[in-house]
Amino acid sequence: MPPESTSHSLQIPTPLTPKPPSRLPNAYSLSADVLIFLSGAAAALLLFYVFSSFILPPTPYPVSSNQFQKPSSSDTPSFYDDPSLSYSLPPSPSVSDWDTKRRLWRHLHPFPPNRILMLTGSQPSPCPNPIGDHLLLRFFKNKVDYSRIHGIDVFYNSALLHPSMPSFWAKLPLLRAAMIAHPEAEWLWWVDSDAAITDMEFQLPLQRYQSYNLVVHGWPNLVYENRSWTALNAGVFLLRNCQWSLDFLARWARLGPHNPDYKHWGEVLRAELPDKLFPDSDDQSALIYLLIKEKDR
Repeated sequence: MPPESTSHSLQIPTPLTPKPPSRLPNAYSLSADVLIFLSGAAAALLLFYVFSSFILPPTPYPVSSNQFQKPSSSDTPSFYDDPSLSYSLPPSPSVSDWDTKRRLWRHLHPFPPNRILMLTGSQPSPCPNPIGDHLLLRFFKNKVDYSRIHGIDVFYNSALLHPSMPSFWAKLPLLRAAMIAHPEAEWLWWVDSDAAITDMEFQLPLQRYQSYNLVVHGWPNLVYENRSWTALNAGVFLLRNCQWSLDFLARWARLGPHNPDYKHWGEVLRAELPDKLFPDSDDQSALIYLLIKEKDR
């Protein structure tokens, strides 16, 4: 008997749908995309830089400029035409009627009011400290940055304008010469070479100084009562460009080393200022002495 046939269902597996091969990013394609993006960004920044100068508002501070307006041939002569004019301290010929001469000059050469000229400087020889000149350069950069922000002119001096007025006395001949050379400046701002401006947004409150010709930081009670030689700081001060200041500089310089009585003035200052430590006459002690003796001047 034939064997009983058994029915078997044959299961044929359904073939899977083949997946498309994965497409890995092409390194060359990525590099090209990055290059295109960077080129577009650079072009956008360049266009913004070009057009921003026409769109953005100007700086609120006046641009510092030291260029004088040349007068025409029809202008009247100025004090510069006087052959006796001297930039030096007395005993050179003194300048008289400076306020009138400066006012006439400014009438011929209009400048914005209350212009400031910052003066600073250091010794002509290298600093003996190995990092001294580097620090002086950084201090000077600090002053230049501040002045550029606020539209202030800067003059840095490393030459002795008077051979007998070295060290801290060297500022007086420079102040005198700068007043004559820059009649457009209403204020001269002396700042020692080792002084730094820590608040770059600070603005001098010139409206508070309208009635003053000399502005110096100090303590009145220490000047007039204690008579201390550290009662003020002669390393930073404002001096108005006027006849009073020229005369004051001449009196201040008389206590300096170019005077044959320099040693005598050192003794006078030590007698007037009890806490003065060294015998020589110095600029700060001399300034305090003049303020005491000429309080109402």
